Amino acid sequence: MKKKGFTLLIMAAVVWGSALLPRTGYAGVNVNVGVNIPLPPFVFPAPPPVFVVPGTYVYAVPDIEIDVLFYQGYWYRPYRDYWYRSRSYNGPWRHIDRKRIPGALFKLPPDYRHIPPDHQRIPYGQMKKNWRTWERDRYWDRHDRHGKKPYREEWKGRKGGGKGRYKD
Repeated sequence: MKKKGFTLLIMAAVVWGSALLPRTGYAGVNVNVGVNIPLPPFVFPAPPPVFVVPGTYVYAVPDIEIDVLFYQGYWYRPYRDYWYRSRSYNGPWRHIDRKRIPGALFKLPPDYRHIPPDHQRIPYGQMKKNWRTWERDRYWDRHDRHGKKPYREEWKGRKGGGKGRYKD
């Protein structure tokens, strides 16, 4: 019985002693897997004019080599298979999940970048001040450009683009 008690005392001392000893080694693993495709920088020297894409309430910046779109208070930039959004035309741009991209951006006609010669360019300040009112009042649905058909009528029958289909 004395041997069992002595053995138990030794084991308790070893466990207690090992708990008090500083740990000399710690192995940790941190794995972070992600794909981060950087958005190429583009800086506007001045607030850009825009044009309304006929049949929509999406505004696009003309005459630049990248797509920059404005819709309902946000600026959007598609790049490869990714989308970025910002509150300002010059960023900062944040990657957004495809589920958060408004459907209107997917339903743009494939040739939306082609601006008819008489198509109105809207100064940035005018668009910033009026886009909510224009959308609420459905301004572009009924706006007559010098006796021509409203924008929606002008684009009726054109086929929709890539990720969706333009519908009336």
